[in-house]
Amino acid sequence: MLIDYLPILTLFLVAMFIAIFVIVLSRYLGPQRPNRRKLMPYESGMEPIGPAQRRFPVKFNLVAMLFILFDVEIIFLFPYALVYRQLGIPGLAAMGVFFVVLVIGLIYEWRRGALRWE
Repeated sequence: MLIDYLPILTLFLVAMFIAIFVIVLSRYLGPQRPNRRKLMPYESGMEPIGPAQRRFPVKFNLVAMLFILFDVEIIFLFPYALVYRQLGIPGLAAMGVFFVVLVIGLIYEWRRGALRWE
């Protein structure tokens, strides 16, 4: 049974060896002439302005939460749509609870202002 996976393991090990070999080889054989200009962070040819790490606005988190909310809804809606006749009333009740939770999330997003166009 496990012998069937031997070609996959062999391919994985060969790929890992080649990847590590190329990285090590480029480290030792590549040109190594660092100077002040080469060690500066690259900012599209412009001098870096301000700190490299800054805080994201809260709006970003709200949009991400909105995406996850409706993405999860679609993921669970497809299997339900395929077998909704076989599930009967208990399946309908479970989907009702699911939609109530989604509506609560939508109301939260709406009240926080994530749906306003700016």
